[in-house]
Amino acid sequence: MTPAELRRCCLSKPCASEDFPFGEQVSVFKVADKVFAIADLDGVPLEVSVKCDPDVAEALRSTRPAIRPGYHLNKRHWNTVTLDGSISDGEIEDMIQDSYDLVAAKLTRAQREDIGLTNASTKPTSSK
Repeated sequence: MTPAELRRCCLSKPCASEDFPFGEQVSVFKVADKVFAIADLDGVPLEVSVKCDPDVAEALRSTRPAIRPGYHLNKRHWNTVTLDGSISDGEIEDMIQDSYDLVAAKLTRAQREDIGLTNASTKPTSSK
């Protein structure tokens, strides 16, 4: 996965935005001002940090050398994934989707409605 593909994947999520609170080199992807992915798109190697269910996070780390506890993040809930080709683009896209879903699910009803997400899912409503 290239940096452009990573950015495109993150920004393809409903109501996703990109911010640079840590400087212009670090992209922070958010939904309703809540972070779901962080990446230095110019970094070598390319890495992305994503939120993850704690049990799944541990299982992934124990079986995949390219996945480690989140860099400068809550180690229980975040993984940093090195995009070195050992993990397929599909799996990386799934991790980003899971991260987005975890964050979007924690939004309040009012926040979800404000950005056009339904209560039951992270799909945009037809009215917005």
